[in-house]
Amino acid sequence: MKTIHGVLSGMLSLLILAAVIYSPALAADATYPAKTFDDGKARFYQYRSDKGATIRYFIVKSSDGVIRAAFDACDVCWKANKGYQQKDDLMICRNCGRRFPTARINEVSGGCNPAPLKRQITAGTVTIREKDIEEGAQYFTFTGGKP
Repeated sequence: MKTIHGVLSGMLSLLILAAVIYSPALAADATYPAKTFDDGKARFYQYRSDKGATIRYFIVKSSDGVIRAAFDACDVCWKANKGYQQKDDLMICRNCGRRFPTARINEVSGGCNPAPLKRQITAGTVTIREKDIEEGAQYFTFTGGKP
């Protein structure tokens, strides 16, 4: 009986440890190797929310060496659903043509600036939390809402 109890106790410990390591809140976070952005080119991504919105965002390493992230939309032009394109060290609004140096992304918000997206860089990995991506749904839900 002692042997079975010891085995069951050990299995229970492993299950508890597995539950602690696997966290559903973290399972859907977006992670990218930081070296992906070393060339300074913006990478565009999409995330499909549970409510059906396709949320677009980009990550770029700016001219000052900082990895930055923003939604592919702004407070002004979001309804046009055109987003940004990159030319050299500038992100350019495809709707109004305004230009933004990459070093200002995550530093300036509002107006036609790319809407900031929180990100963390740890041990060579860029992580964007799912909840932070979900906050951008307002820019990609075209039912008459306002960001």
